[in-house]
Amino acid sequence: MANEIHPTAIIDPKAELGDDIVIGPYCVIYAGVKIGDGCRLQNHVTIDGPTEIGTGNTFYAYSSIGQRSQDLKYSAEPTYLKIGDNNTFREFCTMNRATAPGDATVIGSHCNFLAYSHVGHDSIVGDHVIFSNNGTLGGHVVVGDYAILGGLAGVHQFCRIGPHAIIGGCAKVVQDIPPFMTADGSPAKVRAINSVGLKRRGYSEESIRSVKKAHRILYREKLNTSEALAALKEIENPTAEVKSIIDFVAATERGLA
Repeated sequence: MANEIHPTAIIDPKAELGDDIVIGPYCVIYAGVKIGDGCRLQNHVTIDGPTEIGTGNTFYAYSSIGQRSQDLKYSAEPTYLKIGDNNTFREFCTMNRATAPGDATVIGSHCNFLAYSHVGHDSIVGDHVIFSNNGTLGGHVVVGDYAILGGLAGVHQFCRIGPHAIIGGCAKVVQDIPPFMTADGSPAKVRAINSVGLKRRGYSEESIRSVKKAHRILYREKLNTSEALAALKEIENPTAEVKSIIDFVAATERGLA
């Protein structure tokens, strides 16, 4: 289908547009931007490049996508933002490109970013992730699939949030949050496992019990990280969920919340 572009929109001739795209009033699309089929830009949306956007994404009013890194080390080298498919970016979302030449900030597919969400430079966001209003990532943050970031929560640069983790509203995350955990507070601490989320996503009772056991070893037995990791590795016939927790803990650099 043909594109529907409002006459007040400004689109650089070097931008690349797919098919069946709607671009509303006063949007600005810069050179180096690629927008996939079926995307919708409401009004006053700004997209700078180099930015590559997949199919079926929706951008609400005043989103600012693909602007240069806010890292003070950045000096106008070519860096990138890559966005997957079928994401929603609500009002005033900001998603920045990476810092080092050739690097990319990456956002997956089927994510929902509510108003004023921010993804900092060089961050990697997985699929099916939800950011509540004002959820904010510093630079170099990694967020796993199906994670949820509560409203006004902030994540320190270089932290990791594991798949299926949930971060409470107004939390200040300064260390890694393992997969399947619930964290809250300032600074954020792991409080329990995300049992409700796991049940909603069809995890078996056996899988949930195995995550509870891993949580108990990590947070209830008063072990340091090395001791807890050794204890996790001693679990007989670990489930896939426990294996993912072991891999996450083994790779931590900032420590566990």
